[in-house]
Amino acid sequence: MQVRRVVTGHDDGRAVVKIDQIVDYAHSLRPNHSSFVAWATDGHPIDNSDPEDGRFKSVVNGTPGSTILRVVEYRPGVVSRRHRTNSLDYAIVMSGEIDMELDEGEVHLKAGDILIQRGTIHNWINRGSEPCVIAFVLIAANPVLEAQG
Repeated sequence: MQVRRVVTGHDDGRAVVKIDQIVDYAHSLRPNHSSFVAWATDGHPIDNSDPEDGRFKSVVNGTPGSTILRVVEYRPGVVSRRHRTNSLDYAIVMSGEIDMELDEGEVHLKAGDILIQRGTIHNWINRGSEPCVIAFVLIAANPVLEAQG
């Protein structure tokens, strides 16, 4: 996965590029999967004058008031992981194709597609022959309350 991360900032009130790099810190959480955090925040409103590199913020998905920009590569045969996030997720498929499995049915996504995921239980399945890269913006949200029967 070759992704360039460019971060702007300020120098004596002037707009400048603070970081311009090819990401070399992606890591694997399970077979045929890798990801990295490009940026994270830990409160609102966000302080754009904070000099800290947001990728080093110690927030996890669902931390109240947090946002995370994560890029994930799902290679063919990625190991299954059904899960739910306590976040509103904006997902943009950057390359490849993938299926998102839900409790009822699934949806096929391809490069250029946008998904708005609202705390649903899901799983990602790459049935193709090429990796799929997705950029996710995760915005902390209240947990979904299950219907009482």
